[in-house]
Amino acid sequence: MNTDAPLLTPDDCALVLVDHQAGLAFGVSSSDRQAIRSNAVAIARTAKAFKLPVVISTSASKVYSGPLMPQIQAVLPDNQAIERRNMNLWEDDAVRAAILATERRTLIFSGLLTEACVSFPVLSALAEGYRVFVVGDACGGLTEVGHQFALRRMETAGATLTSWLQVLLEFQRDWTRHESYEDARSIVVDHGGGYGIGLAYARDMIHPT
Repeated sequence: MNTDAPLLTPDDCALVLVDHQAGLAFGVSSSDRQAIRSNAVAIARTAKAFKLPVVISTSASKVYSGPLMPQIQAVLPDNQAIERRNMNLWEDDAVRAAILATERRTLIFSGLLTEACVSFPVLSALAEGYRVFVVGDACGGLTEVGHQFALRRMETAGATLTSWLQVLLEFQRDWTRHESYEDARSIVVDHGGGYGIGLAYARDMIHPT
């Protein structure tokens, strides 16, 4: 474990979204599918709010998996998914070139399925010296055991496991940062469960005298 690694900053990071497609989500049983989709939308909104480059890849979209989930595409309307055949997007020339073009050495991954299309490129990126974070609550596996084993393998190889909320808070870090405050706050309100309810309450109901 690298205890000297700095906190994430937006200028260092790129987001990689892998196969967030309904046909693959049908097979997910590691956790609630709607929660995974909500968390994936949240990390996509976080990337947009903090101006991260985003690389999106899909597979078998015409024959099985379907297109990128429309809720994610709506957040990133100008980002077109790169279709590929490989399970490992790192072995696809177009996707790898898009990642290299970001010139970011810290990659944040989210996607389906954890056991293959997430873990394979994460392991490949680590082997090439990238600093890699995996948004575990925005990934889904075929089974809970398979999902956890895949996360454990990536972590053992050097990836850092995180959540979408931790990424957002790590980027924001100070609620007096006005340039990103409204975007960050709205993401937490929409996707942050009880914490989001609390933020909404604080604005709507508490009026300092």
